[in-house]
Amino acid sequence: MVGSVSEAHPTFAVVLGVTQDAGYPHVGCRRACCALAWRSPATRRRVACLGVVDLEGRQRWLIDATPDFPHQLRQLDEMAPFAHLDGIFLTHAHMGHYTGLMYLGREGLDTRRVPVYAMPRMAAFLRANGPWDQLLRLGNIELRPLADQRPLRLNKNLTVTPLQVPHRSEYTETVGFLLQGPRASLLYLPDIDGWERWSLRLEEVLATVDVAYIDGTFFSPAELPGRNLEEIPHPFVVETVRRLRPLPADLRRRVKFIHFNHTNPLLHASSLVKRVLAPTGMRPAVEGERIPL
Repeated sequence: MVGSVSEAHPTFAVVLGVTQDAGYPHVGCRRACCALAWRSPATRRRVACLGVVDLEGRQRWLIDATPDFPHQLRQLDEMAPFAHLDGIFLTHAHMGHYTGLMYLGREGLDTRRVPVYAMPRMAAFLRANGPWDQLLRLGNIELRPLADQRPLRLNKNLTVTPLQVPHRSEYTETVGFLLQGPRASLLYLPDIDGWERWSLRLEEVLATVDVAYIDGTFFSPAELPGRNLEEIPHPFVVETVRRLRPLPADLRRRVKFIHFNHTNPLLHASSLVKRVLAPTGMRPAVEGERIPL
């Protein structure tokens, strides 16, 4: 059973951010959805990112390098104050998921050969475009290959498996990650065009994991008046809830939504959470929460 992290659970994942690529409050937003966050720093949220820690092996990894990388690395330092970062796993090349790599360069941390795990098109994108190619030339990072549905053993306690999903592929493919630890497993899938477009069935994947952080970018179409939703496809939370409602309660309770757009009322409307999500057992992800692995 997934519970709280303690010395008895030295391998864990931690949520370091919950919003879509531009964060919350959103750059330039003057609407009511961001007004409180501009006024009150305590209500602000960082870009979706997962930390993975193995205290026994004194190792730690990040899933995605976001624009909030400095704050998220600091948060990871406080939980696992090791002198190194054992790797970064990239989901895809949209701005919130890889641009934090810039902080590894000589103007920032000036790291030495930090492993960056990437799918083939993602790796080719980094090699072919600046300033990312400079990180490779200067030895700040080194690329490690990933392949769809091929498990990668990190150490005796952790295995990571990329799962390719359909998502806007202007530059690269997109993946989620399946983490398997000694005690539990976790799915991290912040971006997908739609569940029906995936070659795997969400319900079947849920049955294989203990916790699933899945795309909750938009709550409903009402958030985006005047926008062409075909340009920014994501499954609406209300659609996902409707799809998963027939599942047994223990499967529904595994679902945690993440990657919220600044317009998503799940960022601040606790009454909506109680009314729509609570009866199903599904929940929004919370920054700082830890999941034992």
